[in-house]
Amino acid sequence: MTDAASPRSRRAQPQNLSSGEAIPFDKPFVDKRLEALRVAEGLFHHKPDWVMFFRELLGVGGVVSRLFPTSEERAAFEQSSEYADIQRMLGELRSQGALPADVDDKEPTRVITVRLPKSMHEALRAEAYSRQISMNKLCIAKLVQALDAAAQEDDAQQATENE
Repeated sequence: MTDAASPRSRRAQPQNLSSGEAIPFDKPFVDKRLEALRVAEGLFHHKPDWVMFFRELLGVGGVVSRLFPTSEERAAFEQSSEYADIQRMLGELRSQGALPADVDDKEPTRVITVRLPKSMHEALRAEAYSRQISMNKLCIAKLVQALDAAAQEDDAQQATENE
């Protein structure tokens, strides 16, 4: 008979990662990858806005940071097909529309200052104007696209290495 407090029984119990509970450290890396994907798929099924999806999975204190607490574990996870799947889900949610009107109530915003050449600023301003969106929304979109492109590039490189 297995004691309820033993590591074996803890591993056998399902984890509710969206509640912020701790993850057993003895959980194998592959299981953690699959758990992250399982949580992402469950959340994605409910069609949240992309900010909530990002916050719950990839944000500070999110599922991924709890499953992969060290920078080495996180870097290894970011090379996995499960991470690529999560990035694709995030991209799909982003493509479905703008931020919800109440996003500031749910997710406080922060300000950063970016120094860039005047010509780049003018190009961004012109692009935002032509798309009829704010420069802020345009810059956020470009940041997320760059992260998504980097993830896709990593996938392609990994696939080439596996051939």
